[in-house]
Amino acid sequence: MRLIDEQFLETPFFGVRQMTWRLRNDGHLVNEKRIRRLMRLTALMPIYQKPNTSRPGCGHKTNPYLLRGPRVDRPNQVWCSDITYLPMRRGFLYLVAIMDWHTRKVLAWRISNTLEADFCVETLNEALHQFGTPEIMNTDSHMMVTSSWVV
Repeated sequence: MRLIDEQFLETPFFGVRQMTWRLRNDGHLVNEKRIRRLMRLTALMPIYQKPNTSRPGCGHKTNPYLLRGPRVDRPNQVWCSDITYLPMRRGFLYLVAIMDWHTRKVLAWRISNTLEADFCVETLNEALHQFGTPEIMNTDSHMMVTSSWVV
């Protein structure tokens, strides 16, 4: 299991077949059935392109892209946020960051060991409390004009 975990950190796109092939080439006597069982036991899922992931679901509202025309020339005009994961020895940590586009300053950030919305909302509330409300908040494909926000 340790070898599978080490290899998975290097190549997170390896599935059962590739992982079996790699371990066999390293001289370990394993078969696909055992690797599949151990990968399920450690909850390792390979990262690969899934079909139609960019298609919106039924009833999904797409907001217009507000940053095509205006020029970002002052602080607190446009903020952005993103979530990423950090691989650890056992599982992942999730990092959320709120940044100002003009100054490129990180306004607030948090790390969590669960991917729940609470720590994202807390990070946004911290940034709003410290720096006020931006005109536009950009998060990947979702953008909001913040003049109507109630905090």
